[in-house]
Amino acid sequence: MDGDVIIIGGGLAGLVAAARLAESGADVRLLERRSTVGGRVRSREVDGFTLDRGFQVLFTSYPAVRRELDTAALDLRSFAPGATICRPGSRAVLADPLRDPRHAVESALNHEVPFADKLRTLALRYDLSNRSEGEFFAGRDASIREYLADWGFSDAYVANFVEPFYGGITLDRSLSTSKHVFEYTFRAMSSGSIAVPAGGMTAIPDQLAGRARSAGVGIRTDADVDAVDVSDADPGGSDAAVRVRLADDTTLDADAAVVATSPPEARRLTGLDSIPEAGVPCVTAWYTLPEGSSFGTGKRLLLDAVDGSPNAVIPMSEVVPEYAPEDRALIGATFLGEAALDRADDDLRADTRKSLSAWFPERGFGGLETVGVDRIPFAQFAQSPGVHAALPGSDDPKGPVALAGEFTEWSAIQGALESGRHAAAATHERHV
Repeated sequence: MDGDVIIIGGGLAGLVAAARLAESGADVRLLERRSTVGGRVRSREVDGFTLDRGFQVLFTSYPAVRRELDTAALDLRSFAPGATICRPGSRAVLADPLRDPRHAVESALNHEVPFADKLRTLALRYDLSNRSEGEFFAGRDASIREYLADWGFSDAYVANFVEPFYGGITLDRSLSTSKHVFEYTFRAMSSGSIAVPAGGMTAIPDQLAGRARSAGVGIRTDADVDAVDVSDADPGGSDAAVRVRLADDTTLDADAAVVATSPPEARRLTGLDSIPEAGVPCVTAWYTLPEGSSFGTGKRLLLDAVDGSPNAVIPMSEVVPEYAPEDRALIGATFLGEAALDRADDDLRADTRKSLSAWFPERGFGGLETVGVDRIPFAQFAQSPGVHAALPGSDDPKGPVALAGEFTEWSAIQGALESGRHAAAATHERHV
């Protein structure tokens, strides 16, 4: 396409939109208010440890991941399929017998989940694997809890496995999230891996930024946008101009703009009431053990089947040794709900130490040290049943302004990457 475009926001969605528009011939500038791109998907270094901004993973079978990323170049490290269900004095492995046959017998004997539910899980897997991409996020909706009840899953299966496992995915242990999220992610886990780049999750936006720059995109960080104004001359036409006003009172003019910010900021810049404003919070605390202490879990998530504080414990350096200095272990713990945001670091560590000591009574965790804590008030937008049908489209703003962000699809890396593609297509369509 001809013309120049300003992308506001350097998260995954904005980077994909910028790269695709530049690759189609547009003159593209990207503005990011932070000092680095990536949005929430970023990492930091603390005393030799790599800490992601909250616990995040990449589902390798997501179609948009395969389309937009060079996964081989990301040097991925994968979690073992399944999880370990934990309670005081007990750890029970629940593995995927098709993708992890070595633990099929151990998983079949797992006392936390009735055998009939294991058979239902295989039937559900078969059903979802035979659906086309267009069948997801369509049709009648319900909560995850209602959906599992309709399938006949027992209370034990839901309480011991689904609540903590999907509590980590949807940040909603009550399972009141849309069943569409469950179906899509369940299929993704059945056909691919859950992985993390060796260099941290920040490697994902770094790769996209490299692609965008190679296509000619000019990326400007520390650029806080105050407003996006559409010319009054022809506010609905393809030739309408856009003026972007920055917080330092400078202005930039373009033929089109893509708003790819967080949902609250996108709502402010565009005035669209259909952009979701309710956010779901979470807290991720990162810990290490004394030098020389190992922490082996078989590369599986540890799920709290009792009280959910923490909801899950993540053996990060066991899965990704590059995340920690040699001879050190990095452990993550996730806490859900508004109340977790206000809890002191020492209280979170005490809960984590108490849980680990109960799950692993054969060893001690007195030397558990806090490396960092991420409190994220708006980790996802709330995805109650029916919400996806009411989300805005990429071309909903007036004039030559498009939207890019998971809030136009669903809250996941898949949604963010896919939204960038759709925003680029909408912008291109208006200016061809």
